[in-house]
Amino acid sequence: MTDNWMVAELDPIRRLRVLAATVPGALRHREVLLPAPVDRVWAVASDLERELPRLLTTVRSFRFTGGEGERLRAHAVGRFGQQADFEVVLRPGWCLMQSRFVVGAMAAVPEGEGTRFATLGGFRFPGARLLSPLTGLLGDVAIRRFAEHPALRD
Repeated sequence: MTDNWMVAELDPIRRLRVLAATVPGALRHREVLLPAPVDRVWAVASDLERELPRLLTTVRSFRFTGGEGERLRAHAVGRFGQQADFEVVLRPGWCLMQSRFVVGAMAAVPEGEGTRFATLGGFRFPGARLLSPLTGLLGDVAIRRFAEHPALRD
């Protein structure tokens, strides 16, 4: 009965834009065009245990604790000792991380000779938009650090 339904596929960047527009606590969405192929960009971005603490000044460690395939679990420890367990969906070009209070996402697609890379961050509690200046600053720093990553230079 549903064989004639139209199906719309969104690439990872468009999917992230939809999240940014619809998730109430999704405070910051940033995009950058990087002069490196998507495979190289995603190799760096998807190395969450190594890169998240380097990119996000609020994260001291991020370790996978279980899961299989593209659905994983992780535990994060913050700079001030705060801790959170995350559900992670990680596949080529797409990463969504959600804890009880935090949501984060990354996406990458080829564009021309380079890669369009996007991030999203926010909180999942009422009034989270009041923290927008803080998350904006953190998001700006993180995407700038990522764009300057030595592995993404020629």
